[in-house]
Amino acid sequence: MYLLSDIFYLVLYHLVGYRRKVVRDNLTACFPDWDAKRLRQVERRFYRHLSDLIIEGAYNLYASPQSIKRRYRITNRQLIDRYYEQGRTVVLMSAHYGNWEYMVSSLNMQLLHHGIGVGKPLQDKLTADFITRRRTRYGTQVVDQTDVREHVAFFHQHRVPCALMMLSDQSPSNPLKSYWTTFLGRDTAFLYGAEYFARKYDYPVLYYSVRRVKRGYYELTFSPLCEKPSEVPQYSIVEAYVRRLEQEILAEPYCWLWSHRRWKLKRPTTEPLNTKH
Repeated sequence: MYLLSDIFYLVLYHLVGYRRKVVRDNLTACFPDWDAKRLRQVERRFYRHLSDLIIEGAYNLYASPQSIKRRYRITNRQLIDRYYEQGRTVVLMSAHYGNWEYMVSSLNMQLLHHGIGVGKPLQDKLTADFITRRRTRYGTQVVDQTDVREHVAFFHQHRVPCALMMLSDQSPSNPLKSYWTTFLGRDTAFLYGAEYFARKYDYPVLYYSVRRVKRGYYELTFSPLCEKPSEVPQYSIVEAYVRRLEQEILAEPYCWLWSHRRWKLKRPTTEPLNTKH
């Protein structure tokens, strides 16, 4: 499998140069103190990781539960299980870091909670339908971000403990409804949805970090972000998430999705959700 990834890396990085300008601009802007050699080292490692992710993503569409659990191991499931025993839904905040596709597919089978993955739909409906069917074959429910309020309200009303997985590092579509803060030294907009649901229903919030143990194998570790959202200041949850994600990226920069056009929004002149500097 990884021989194919090695070939794919040569094509993706050296021949095609897939989004190389985006990656290079992002790295240069986030790490202005790095010299050219270090920037290129991280750039190349990112493309090797990205090639692995693409191959792993294809493998994940057909992998058995045993294979996924072997490759994507949760180190402290007891932390989240106790919320299930209390009948409580949890909000899981993470990012496009490490391998997130394994988490989508295995969320429902790895946890006692009913797993719900929230995301943006692909533009190609046929491809989107196929990928959704494969992602949900082990019970995880994939929900479009435009419909998530109805689904969360339904499960809350019927007291079904859910694990609401939200990759909150996606670029928001509306700068006026975004949380603005400094991230990796840059003015950055973040989605507010995870904190919205946590505060509305007083759901505990967990961050899960993903560590690449070796090629093709990852460890996931939960850590608390907020136990009682109703008792903390507004925006403190998303701010805590941003700081945790920033620490993870600084530790292993190549594992984050640098090819994403993360900084395409500019802070509006009118008042957005937050004006933190």
